[in-house]
Amino acid sequence: MRATPFRWTSAALARIGLSGRALVVAVPLLWLFVFFLIPFLVVAKISLSEATIARPPYAPLLEWDGLRVTLNLNFENYAYLWTDRLYTNAYLFSMKVAFISATCALLIGYPMAYYIARSPEPRRTMLLMLVILPFWTSFLLRVYAWQGFLRSNGVINNLLLSLGIIDSPIQMLQTNFAVYLGIIYTYLPFMILPLYANLVKLDDTLLEASADLGGRPMATFFHVTLPLSMSGIIAGFMLVFVPAIGEFVIPELLGGPDTLMIGRVLWNEFFSNRDWPVASAVAIAMLVVLVIPIMLLRGAQARAEEQG
Repeated sequence: MRATPFRWTSAALARIGLSGRALVVAVPLLWLFVFFLIPFLVVAKISLSEATIARPPYAPLLEWDGLRVTLNLNFENYAYLWTDRLYTNAYLFSMKVAFISATCALLIGYPMAYYIARSPEPRRTMLLMLVILPFWTSFLLRVYAWQGFLRSNGVINNLLLSLGIIDSPIQMLQTNFAVYLGIIYTYLPFMILPLYANLVKLDDTLLEASADLGGRPMATFFHVTLPLSMSGIIAGFMLVFVPAIGEFVIPELLGGPDTLMIGRVLWNEFFSNRDWPVASAVAIAMLVVLVIPIMLLRGAQARAEEQG
């Protein structure tokens, strides 16, 4: 019987050790290698070079004079980040904004996720659709639309003035408040969805057992529901905290000149100052800074899943 091309391909992959689970894992590993590791190595290489007025605007690491190869590694870019308060302040402020935004998103998203998970099936599907619906609109347009709500003659100020609650417009646009609001609004679905996926699997018999033992609803929540949903809380917190640190569009459109997050610093170094080595060093340092909270949150999530 003649072998089909699929069987030939399967046999060839099996001979090199790519079959079954290894083949499934190889696809995302290849994706990460091409679209993460290689760009990371390119940026790391640029961060160790020197800025020049040329194209590209950085000096090569390897120089060949015909007889020998010289490797030039410039670590002054990283030292410059810690000597200039601009970068340290931007890192600290970005982590502060990301932490507060993730915390507020958790406080808002948890009741919403709990309500969706406890809703009957027809209503649950509709509510999930409403949570996912903003993803069908451009991220840039959604953020830009907030300017119409927050500016001095915007929707919110006009409504408050017409109701007589305020006598003069409130300055909301180009403030830190607007940045927090934009980040919470944008990343709230990333908090709700993992929480919902965790809460919808909650065993109702555990809640009934707590009620049979005399536990009040609030005590049942803090002693049963909240501990069992800890892995979803950590997953949602990471999905909001990590991208919020490097956010650029929201601070640029809604923030003021003093809202100096690391994403705006990175943009200025790349496109305004044309200092690609320092900009690359900022990006690598930001990645290293993110690794620590990610590892801590991932360890806490693993412990929560083991306890659950």
